[in-house]
This record gives sequence, structure tokens and C-alpha cells, in this order.
Amino acid sequence: MKRLNFWIALFLAVVSGFALQGAFPATNFWPLAFVGVFLLLWSLLGRSFWTAFIVGSSAGAAFWLSLINWLTLYLGPVPWLALGILQALFFGLGASLISIVINRGPTRWTNKWGRIGLVSIVIASLWTLRESITSVWPYGGFSWGRLAQSQSESPISHVVTWFGTAGLSFCVAVTAALVFQVLRERHRPLLAYPILAFVVLIAIPGFTIDISGTTNVLAVQGNSKAGLFDHGAPGSILQDHVSGTLPYAGEDIDMVVWPENASDVDPLESELAALTLTTVSKKLGAPIVTGTITTNADDENFNSSLVWTDRVVAQYDKIHPVPFAEYMPNRELWRTFQPELVDLVTRDYSFGTRSNVVDINGVLAGIALCFDITDDQQAYQLIDGGAQLILAQTNNADFGKTSENLQQLAIARLRAIETGRSVVNISTVGTSEIISPTGETISSIPAYQPGEMLSAVPLSSTITPAMAFGRTIEWTIGAVGVVGLSLILIRRKP
Repeated sequence: MKRLNFWIALFLAVVSGFALQGAFPATNFWPLAFVGVFLLLWSLLGRSFWTAFIVGSSAGAAFWLSLINWLTLYLGPVPWLALGILQALFFGLGASLISIVINRGPTRWTNKWGRIGLVSIVIASLWTLRESITSVWPYGGFSWGRLAQSQSESPISHVVTWFGTAGLSFCVAVTAALVFQVLRERHRPLLAYPILAFVVLIAIPGFTIDISGTTNVLAVQGNSKAGLFDHGAPGSILQDHVSGTLPYAGEDIDMVVWPENASDVDPLESELAALTLTTVSKKLGAPIVTGTITTNADDENFNSSLVWTDRVVAQYDKIHPVPFAEYMPNRELWRTFQPELVDLVTRDYSFGTRSNVVDINGVLAGIALCFDITDDQQAYQLIDGGAQLILAQTNNADFGKTSENLQQLAIARLRAIETGRSVVNISTVGTSEIISPTGETISSIPAYQPGEMLSAVPLSSTITPAMAFGRTIEWTIGAVGVVGLSLILIRRKP
């Protein structure tokens, strides 16, 4: 494999970005993740730092702008372009560092196995490190579009149980890098090694999850007009979920789970909403877990999940509200650029401090509100808090019939496998699913139709290796990338 003409490399990089996007829902053809990484590495061969930045940013723009085009549905092109270009620049910076390893690594490790093996490992480590950093920074990061998240239905998805999300991303990247380095070295018989590595990943047995029992969950999708620009009568979303719930009176139910924002009137402030929840809870003989917006004594607003019987018995306030959507960081600064868009965020949600694990009828349930499900740290907190299952309450109404809900569902499925916990992914508009600890679908409701899921949901207290050692694995991968790059940089360029 030879260095490509710049314009051909630029074109190939754009193709690689679209290939990466095709690995995610709705296309959901997971092998394209490996193809996308391979094509990007080829486009970086022989590139200088800054040309690699241009090439990598082009790949990142193609990937990100196509992956999150659902942002344009109601908010228009500006937020989509802003987030997509920011992520593309991070992508480009990561590509520049990887280009150093591709082009100078073989002069640092001159034997065949160093040129193929060590270079591939450092490439994959830097890729994963870039994903890890952008998942937490800036403003809490955007933990979306990671290689691992494209593999939720692939034959290697179970690897996440052992190595966590970062570890699975590394496995995808290192496999593609090995193929690239072998072909670059023109040792085609050695292609057997990356193929063998992939076969080993498939053959690794899934970590055994001990099921300690089940709980009967009724999850209700109201198909409500719950978007930012929907202006239904107050209480209409609540009534949609009440209507879907009441027909199940008399069934054996341990908990009723409604989505984020299912109670569009705060029952802590509205006597009517409180009476409605109490009445439904008594008729079902089970507590209701519902999303709503609450306000405390200091006039702070929270995106909350309430557990309700005849009163609120537990509450979780979203720990990490989404910047530029649920709160506006540096409001005055950003308002100078796009005042009309900034003013759409009319109230800033505060950061919750309550535990994201609550007791529901004797079952410890972890609560994840919307994008919470993408946050690795919150997953660790759920398991550290003893959660036996995860309730992922979300409101996808702002994204219409785009692929956003399917991308989020894929993340929820991967999180179920990683944590070894059943996930009840319940949305106002869908797609809603109950997912087993091994990633299988127990029950589902299609998007944009009202429906209910009544299932015996498996419970577990098993601590997977990913939850026990995931932080260490992620830090180790990052350290390998930094050390490997440093060793290359301190060697004089020949």
C-alpha cells in the first residue's frame, strides 16, 4: 500500500466517515465499522500532521454530520453544524496523532512484529483515547458515536461484558489496524492473524450472569405529543399514559414504568396530578415510576424521575443535564452568536445530587433519564449502588421518525450486556424495548404507536468484569496510546 494523492486520500477519508456511520442504526451494518477505520488509516498514510488533520476532519465531518442529522428536524442546521463540526475537529486531531504512529512508528519498532503489532496497538489506543476524552469533555462531553456502540448486535457484542465500552472500541480499532498494517507490509499470509484475532473475539464466552429472580414490569408508551414545540393541553401526556395503564388493573404487576416527561404536570405541585397518580397506583396495586419536571424550594428546576404510590417515595434528579438542550452553559457568551436558538432553552435544569438507584417494591432499580444511558460513569454508579435492573426512561419526540431513537436503543442494548442488567428502555414515542442482561429483546413496542409491555424482567446482582475493571481498562488503553506516541516522538525522525 502506497501513499495516496492528497485529493484521493481526502475522498477516501470522506468515504470512511460514511462507512463508519453505516455501522450504526438505522443502516446498522456493523462490519462497516472495521471498513471505516481501515479506509481512514489508509488515507493517513504518508500525511504530515496538518494534512492528516484536514483529512481526518473531513472523515469526522462525514461521519458526525450524517450520524446526528436528526438534530436538524426541529432545531435547524445551526446546532447540527456546531456539534458536528466540533466533533469533526476532535476527530481530525485524533487522526493527526494516529498519522504520526502510522508514518513514524515503523522506524521506532523496526522488526516485523513491532511494525505490525505494536503500531496497531498504539493506533487503536489513540482512537479509543480520543473517544474517551470527547465522551466527558467539554461540558460533560458527548458520549455518542463510539465504535463500540456500532457493535450492539454484532457477534462480538458480548466482549463489552469483559472489557467495557472503551475495551470493545479498542478491539474494533485494533482489528482494523492489524489488517491495514499487514497489507501495508505486503505480508498477505499474515492476514490470518487479524482474522484469528476476530475469531477469538467471537469465541470468547460471554460472562455468566446469575439471575436472582424476576420482577413483573408494566412499561407504557403513550405515543404522546411530547416534543419541545408540541403545545398540548397540560396533563394530556399524563392522560395518554394513564389510558394505557388502567386496562391492566388486576394483573400481577410489581412496578409500572412510564417514560421521561410522562407526567407533564408536576405531581409535587399539582393536587390533580398527584391524585391521578395515586388513583392509578392503587388500581394497579403497584408503584408508578414516572418522569416529570420538578422545582425545589430554591426555585431550581430538575429533570426528575419519581416513584409514586400515594405520595412520592423515591426521587432521582438527572445528574448530568444535556448542555445546550436542558441547560445553556455560558448563556451570555453563546447568545451573542445565536440569540434565537439560545433563547429556545427557556429554563436551565440544575444538576441532581440524589442517588440514581432507588428501591421499588423491594427491587433496587437504576434510573437513567434519556442520555444518561450513554454516560459510563453513571453506569458505574448504578452498579456500585446495587441496581438489579436499569430503567431507561426517555423522550424521543423531538427527533421525529429519524434514527435517533434506534441509535439510543443500540446504546441501551450495549449497556445491558456491559452491566449484566436487564434494561427497560421506555420512550414517549418509541422505539421501546425490554432487553435482557445478554442483549436479547424480551418485549418491544414499535415507534409512533401507543403500546404496553408486561413482562417478567430478570434481576441480577452479578458484577461483570467490565463493571469491576472497566475504569482501569480504559485508563490503561489511554496510557498505552500516550506512552506509545511519546516513544515515537522522542526518537529523531530519520
